[in-house]
Amino acid sequence: MAEVVFDGVTKVFPGETVALDDLTLEIADGEFMILVGPSGCGKTTALRCVAGLERPTRGTIRVGDRVVNDVTPRDRDVAMVFQNYALYPHMSVYRNLAFGLRQRRVPKAEIDRRVREISAMLGLDDLLRRRPAQLSGGQRQRVAMGRALVREPRAFLLDEPLSNLDAKLRVQMRAELKRLHARLGITTIYVTHDQTEAMTLGDRIAVMSNGRLQQLGAPQEVYDHPANLFVAGFIGSPPMNLVRGRAEGGRVVAGDLTFERSRIPDGEVAVGIRPEALSPSADGTPSFEFLVDVVEPLGDEVVVHGTTTGSTVETGAEEEEVPTQVEGARAPITARFDPGVRLAPGERLRLGVRPDRIHVFDLRTGAAIP
Repeated sequence: MAEVVFDGVTKVFPGETVALDDLTLEIADGEFMILVGPSGCGKTTALRCVAGLERPTRGTIRVGDRVVNDVTPRDRDVAMVFQNYALYPHMSVYRNLAFGLRQRRVPKAEIDRRVREISAMLGLDDLLRRRPAQLSGGQRQRVAMGRALVREPRAFLLDEPLSNLDAKLRVQMRAELKRLHARLGITTIYVTHDQTEAMTLGDRIAVMSNGRLQQLGAPQEVYDHPANLFVAGFIGSPPMNLVRGRAEGGRVVAGDLTFERSRIPDGEVAVGIRPEALSPSADGTPSFEFLVDVVEPLGDEVVVHGTTTGSTVETGAEEEEVPTQVEGARAPITARFDPGVRLAPGERLRLGVRPDRIHVFDLRTGAAIP
C-alpha cells in the first residue's frame, strides 16, 4: 500500500483541450478517495495518469516514495478496473483471475493461493470454472475486481465500475466494495459521476469541474458546507435550490424570501436551500410562497416540485443547458417532506426554513459566504 500524490498535474490534449489544470491532491495510505464530477471534468484523466495510460503535460505523480511519470504502466504496481469489465471471454474465471500473475511469472503455487484467497473473499468459489458469458453483470464485475486485487497492488483504481449494473445490484456492490476496502485497506481511487456512490463509499470526496479541484473533504462536510455554487448545484439529489437575491445592511432578499444575516457584504448573492430543509409549516421562520407543480410520492418521502417568485441561478453543474430566465419568471423549487404530507398540483402554501440552514454565495465569484 502507498499514498498517491498529484503535485500540480496538468494534462493538455491536442487541440489545446485542458483536461487537468494544476491538480494538487494527496490520497493517504489506505484511504478510499472518490473523484466525482460531471462528464468531462477530468476525473477519468486523473485516474489514467496514475495508471500510466496518460502522461501529464506538467507536474508530477507519486505513488509511495516514487515519482512514476516515466515509469511504464506494468511497473507502477497499481491495478485498474474499467467500466466495461474487460474480461477475456475464452478464459474461465480462474484463468481470468490468474492471467496477470502468469504474465509476471509468479510461481504456480503462489498464483493458486492468491486466486483461491480472492475468490473466497468475493464469493466466486462456485464460479471458477465458468466463462464470462455464463455470469451475471454483478458476477463479472466481481471477477474484474478480483483480477486487479489478486496482484496485491499498492493502489487500486476504479473507473465507474458499477455504472453498467442495475439499481438494485449497484446497492449490493457498493456494500461489497466498502466491506472489501475495510478488510484489505488498499489505497483506492474511485471515479464516478454518481453522487450516491460518492457520498456512501468515500472517506473523502474530491469534487471536480473543468479539470480543477473545486472542493475536498468528508462527504457530509462537502454536502453541509459547499465551498462554491458549483459544488452546491452538483452535490445533492435533488440538488440545492438556488435563487438570485440581494444583500443590503445585513438583510437578504431573494424573491419572496427575506432573512437577516449579519456581517454579509452588500451586493448580489445567490441564496441556497437544500430540499430537506424546507418545511410546509412556516412557524415564524423565514418563508416564501410556493406553487406546487408535481408531487412524487416515494414511500419513505414525498418530493414536491414547484416554483416561487424570483429567478434561478445557473451553477455550471447542469449536464444540459438551462434556458435563461426572463424577467418576471419564477424560480423552480424542490422540497422533500415526510410521507404523511399531502399536497396536490396547483396548491399554494408558504414554505419555511430555519435561517441557519440557508446558504449564501457571492454571485460574482461563486464562493460561499460564511
